[in-house]
Amino acid sequence: MTIIGALDLAAVLVFALTGALAASRSQLDIVGFIFVACLTAVGGGTLRDLMLGRDPVFWVSAPHYILIAAGAAIVVFFTAHLLESRYRTLLWLDAFALPVAVSAGVGVALSVGALPVIVVTMGVVTGCFGGLMRDVVCNEVPLILKQGELYATAAFAGALSGWGAMWFGLAEGWALLVAGGVTFLLRAGSLALGWRLNAYKPRPPKTRP
Repeated sequence: MTIIGALDLAAVLVFALTGALAASRSQLDIVGFIFVACLTAVGGGTLRDLMLGRDPVFWVSAPHYILIAAGAAIVVFFTAHLLESRYRTLLWLDAFALPVAVSAGVGVALSVGALPVIVVTMGVVTGCFGGLMRDVVCNEVPLILKQGELYATAAFAGALSGWGAMWFGLAEGWALLVAGGVTFLLRAGSLALGWRLNAYKPRPPKTRP
């Protein structure tokens, strides 16, 4: 298995777990669990492949990705009640999945010879859009849109760091490790240490004297 294939596999598994946990919070049936888990697991990678013109999309040529996501959903369906905090678990699983998916997106874009701006964009797309679809379908405020959260920022910084590491001559495997490490550092710091970006606050209108 290639590095990119391994990254896609890991991202699919962990994102599927987060999708199933979101389904448990919405009290869906087992089919709903599988649907949300699969949507979360392959959503970002599917959008990436379509935008890059990869044919077929990664999980169409290798259906085991869908089977893994469905299996993860079934496991969570029968075990989610054992968790003390499903939402906290979801957040941290998502924090582990995000850097893996960002690295996969960067790696795929590099493999097709994409320009730097596309490489960085594909890292963000692969990392963020599966979780965005999950949250929208489950009627949750998307993590990517929560005020001040380092989510898309973490993905962007990680993808940019990965490309930068390649530009400075680092081997692809190490560059992808840099991308994942920077992404996880920022996302975990946001969760554990409260790192935030300042949100926009409109200034009050000036009053005439």
